[in-house]
Amino acid sequence: MERELGLDELGDLALHIIFSKLDPADTGRVSCVSKRLRRSASEDSLWAQFCFQDLHLSTPQDHQGNPIPSFKAAYQLWREAFSMYPWPLVKRVKRCWDKLKKWLSNNFPEAEATLRRGASEFDIQQLQTLLKVKLPLPTRLLYRFHDGQELMDKEHSATSLGSSLGIIGGYSFYRHLVNVYLLPIRQVIVETRGVMHHLGFSSRSKYIVVAASSAYSEKLFFLKCTTGQLFVGTRNLSTDGEMIQCVPNALIRSVHDLHGDRQQDAMLLWLEEHVRRLEDGIIKVREEGNVRSINLFPEVPPLCSTAVTNGVQVRASAVFAPECSDLQNEAEKYIFAYSIRMSLLPEGCTINGMTFSSCQLNWRHWIIRANEAIVSNVNGEAVIGKFPLLHPGEDEFVYESCTPLPSSPGSVEGSFTFVPGRLVDPKGSPFEVQVARFPLQKPDYVF
Repeated sequence: MERELGLDELGDLALHIIFSKLDPADTGRVSCVSKRLRRSASEDSLWAQFCFQDLHLSTPQDHQGNPIPSFKAAYQLWREAFSMYPWPLVKRVKRCWDKLKKWLSNNFPEAEATLRRGASEFDIQQLQTLLKVKLPLPTRLLYRFHDGQELMDKEHSATSLGSSLGIIGGYSFYRHLVNVYLLPIRQVIVETRGVMHHLGFSSRSKYIVVAASSAYSEKLFFLKCTTGQLFVGTRNLSTDGEMIQCVPNALIRSVHDLHGDRQQDAMLLWLEEHVRRLEDGIIKVREEGNVRSINLFPEVPPLCSTAVTNGVQVRASAVFAPECSDLQNEAEKYIFAYSIRMSLLPEGCTINGMTFSSCQLNWRHWIIRANEAIVSNVNGEAVIGKFPLLHPGEDEFVYESCTPLPSSPGSVEGSFTFVPGRLVDPKGSPFEVQVARFPLQKPDYVF
């Protein structure tokens, strides 16, 4: 009669394979059975696998990035550092930050350099004590990994909140400039105290300011600690305390299942959605002059339209501007900024079989709709007072403007009238260039 082998009698390779199928907690339990199993369960290659699976670590390090002698020790330090949080939530928050930092490293390293080291539990407790709030667990964890952004330019002096390095990004139109930072805890305390006093909010409101743009735009994001919802102020913020929620309520919940507490709040959902939009190329870094920033005007369909007419390409998209919107004004309830990018393709401008090396804009025509009803039909010279002259292969000519809308959704479409050559020296008859319809829609996630 054959005797079944016990775990102690299996070879090292077989034990390694078995342990690799377990999770770290079960591996720890099995290691208590015997010295042989404890030795096999302590192999660093096994814990390297656990570190990569749970934390995506390729080198042993603690949560502050400091090197650690072994993967097993690193894993233990991570579990100890975040022992007061559900482990699935820790992994999720780290994954969110990892994705964002990877994108920033590849596309916007100067903004990545502004991310501060993680806050301590003492820092978070101090914020809670001073502001008389209790942060939702996901927000606490976000701060534990990175305490917002450093509001100092390392090469120059202190910068305003309106610097171009905000990791949430922004947009501009006319003289309105938005670029949103995640605030460090010290600034959260200062901004919350100042804003709440100015707005007349009581300490019982439990709002804190977690992200902001410059004083010029006064775009402020508020986390309501009791519900976990994120809000952004409207044009009426300073007079009526009016805000718009940034994340659908249905997504903000705490559920209990067999795997423990799976908690989420708007702050984490908001940042995860922002990362998705960056990774998918929906929004990108734009360079204007020597200034680079994350630009929130969408770059891909269906949010961005593209049309080519006679060699002239026009790309167009819009973004909701909550800080300019007025929910109490039926005519200007929602304000949308829109961006028009026009260029002449390398082959030049072709009209009736003739090719020209330049063309210049003369006239514009816009049709603006709200719920398919025309609310504005605009004809006028130039764009923002400019008559761009396009040449093949040059950078896009970009201009931004805005429009009010009484309801959402809506749309814009229209045309430009160009002349081949130059306005002062036309080479042929004027021709129309299509601006394909693009949406004006209050999004589920407001940035």
